[in-house]
Amino acid sequence: MIKNFKDMSVWQNSFKLSIDVFNLTKALPKSEDYALASQIRRSSNSVSANIAEAFGRRTSKDKIYFYTVSRGSAYETQNHLLYGEGVDYFEISTIGTLNYRYDQLIHELNKITNKLEKSI
Repeated sequence: MIKNFKDMSVWQNSFKLSIDVFNLTKALPKSEDYALASQIRRSSNSVSANIAEAFGRRTSKDKIYFYTVSRGSAYETQNHLLYGEGVDYFEISTIGTLNYRYDQLIHELNKITNKLEKSI
């Protein structure tokens, strides 16, 4: 039995992804500090933060809500990554790898919420 959100593979994966996204944005131009860099960092960090919050909730309904918010933030991050690639800030190979990892993360979140929905 998992006793802490830090033990969850879905949280671990999302946390690693947020660090990778943060490191990717270090190379952005200073003019993007309050635009793309800020948005993508916040959406990426929101994924693991909402997973942690879901873990701390008592009811399945509350947990589902935060896992769903986390899923939305993962999609938002993917959008920001694609935008960054589209305007030539990020390399297509890097974005392809990160987007694949986000797809895997979203799949994990879907499995968790599907299981929780069956318990209601």
